[in-house]
Amino acid sequence: MINMMSIPQEKLVEMYQKMELIRHFEYTINLLYGQGKIYGAMHLSIGEEAVAVGVCTNLRNDDYVFSTHRGHGHCLAKGADVRKMMAELFGRSTGVCGGKGGSMHVADVSVGMLGASGIVGGGIPLATGAGLSAKYRGTDQVAVAFFGDGASNQGTFHEAINLGSIWDLPVIYVCENNGYAEATPISYATRVKNIADRAASYGIPGVVVDGMDVTAVYQVARAAVERAREGKGPTLVECKTYRYEGHEMGDPHHLYRPKEEVEEWKKKDAIARLRRVLISGKILTEKEADKIEEDVKKQIEEAVRFADESPYPDPEEAVRGVFVSPYI
Repeated sequence: MINMMSIPQEKLVEMYQKMELIRHFEYTINLLYGQGKIYGAMHLSIGEEAVAVGVCTNLRNDDYVFSTHRGHGHCLAKGADVRKMMAELFGRSTGVCGGKGGSMHVADVSVGMLGASGIVGGGIPLATGAGLSAKYRGTDQVAVAFFGDGASNQGTFHEAINLGSIWDLPVIYVCENNGYAEATPISYATRVKNIADRAASYGIPGVVVDGMDVTAVYQVARAAVERAREGKGPTLVECKTYRYEGHEMGDPHHLYRPKEEVEEWKKKDAIARLRRVLISGKILTEKEADKIEEDVKKQIEEAVRFADESPYPDPEEAVRGVFVSPYI
């Protein structure tokens, strides 16, 4: 049972604004992709915003996040500049990675976002290493690994969580279970009912949460973060969520997902759900909620202008930042 009174009102409003930002960012890049302004592989997280926001709202700037190929939401939730994010997708020099990362490899070290990855499950051992670093240095930083249900069947998942467990590392392993590993339903690839059930094998807490309820995600993540900061080790958090679009741009998801299934999940939409809570609880008025959405749209419009007017990187940039310079 979620105790809404334990979440500060300003946090609730902040989470609503962040989810709106991620949603409109991805609505926009979806359109721009079709117009040929963005190239390459791109994976949208429309529908899954509550997971990124619910988790990252509990983190400090110096905490670490490792993302997946579906990483726009994680980056924005962790605090990456929306203009630089847009410029990165445009392949411009003003992007968070200078135009070199693109959609699947965005990173922003300044806010602790240490990278998205096109390798399934690739961020899980990296987050474990970041947790080891924090413990070795004696800080109370935490590391978060986001990954999908498909990644939970990779060896990296089991190896990393085992190490995180035996060394009591400050890591939160967050499974975004949207029911499909690309086009493979979880019912086909996984025998256990919940991914979180696997936590018992490693002697750590495993928690299942409604990933379409940002307040529920926030409170579960808060407990996991507090546990990690106190030196009590990792937690495996499974968020039951859903992506409204295909696995990637051009994916014919209507061929493997029933239309009725998609519509049922959309009825649980996290943004509409929180908006109702804020208005019924008299935290926001309808007009104030509309104003937040309007402001977000203006931010996105400005981000598109910024990206479109930014220069492409010089050809020489292709080899800069690639090789480590020798120590002098």
